[in-house]
Amino acid sequence: MDIDTVRKTAFAMPLTNPAFPVGPYRFVNREYMIITYRTDRAALERVVPAPLEIADDVVKYEFIRMPDSTGFGDYTESGQVIPVTWQGKRGAYTHAMFLNDHPPIAGGRELWGFPKKLANPTLEVDVDTLVGTLDYGKLRIAVGTMGYKHRTLPADTVLAALHEPQYLVKVIPHVDGSARVCELVRYYLQDITLKGAWTGPAALELHPHALAPVAELPVREVLSATHILADITLGLGEVVFDYLA
Repeated sequence: MDIDTVRKTAFAMPLTNPAFPVGPYRFVNREYMIITYRTDRAALERVVPAPLEIADDVVKYEFIRMPDSTGFGDYTESGQVIPVTWQGKRGAYTHAMFLNDHPPIAGGRELWGFPKKLANPTLEVDVDTLVGTLDYGKLRIAVGTMGYKHRTLPADTVLAALHEPQYLVKVIPHVDGSARVCELVRYYLQDITLKGAWTGPAALELHPHALAPVAELPVREVLSATHILADITLGLGEVVFDYLA
C-alpha cells in the first residue's frame, strides 16, 4: 500500500479493516428510559469541565436500547448525562456511558469523543415495570425501574429536549502519552421521528465501583422519569473549544 493510498483510505483503526463503517448513523426504534435525579453540587463541580456551566444540581441517568442501528448493530447502553449551559444556551454533557458492543464503543470514542466503556446494560419490560440494569463485570452497579407507560407526555416537550445540543470532551493521546487532541465537541440528534413518550413513577439505585463510578454522583431525590421510543440520526460533531490551543 503506497502513501497516497494510505491517505485516501485511512478512516479509522485498524487501517485496512476499520471497527466501524462510515456514517450516517441511523437508529430505528431507539428506546430510552431516562431517570432524572437530584445530586450533590460539589460532586457535579468535580466532573463538569469548564467552559461548560452546571445548569442545576441534577443528573439524567439513561438506559437505552438500540435494536437496529446502521453499522453498529443491536446493543444496549447506560450512563449519566448532566444538564449544562454553554454561552447561555441549555444543553447536556455526557459524563459516562457503558455498552456491550465494540463498534459503537470504538466509533463513539474515535469520532465524537463519547466516554464509552465495555459493560453489560439491559432495558426490558418486566410485567408492568420498565427495568434497566447495568453490570460491570460480575457486579451490578445500577438498577432503574419505572411504571410502564403510565401517562403520555406532550410530543413538543420531548422533542425540544431531544433537539438540545449535546457536549463531549474528546481526548486522543500522542504516542508519548500526552494529550494530542483535547476538545469540547458539540453534536445534535437529527431527523427525529418520535413514536411515543411516557412518564410514571420511578426509582434508581447506584452502587460504588472503582472503574465504573456512577455512584460518585449520588442519588438524593428522584425527580422524574421519561420513556421514549424514536427513530433518530446521530449527527457528526463540531469542535467548539480546543483545550490545547
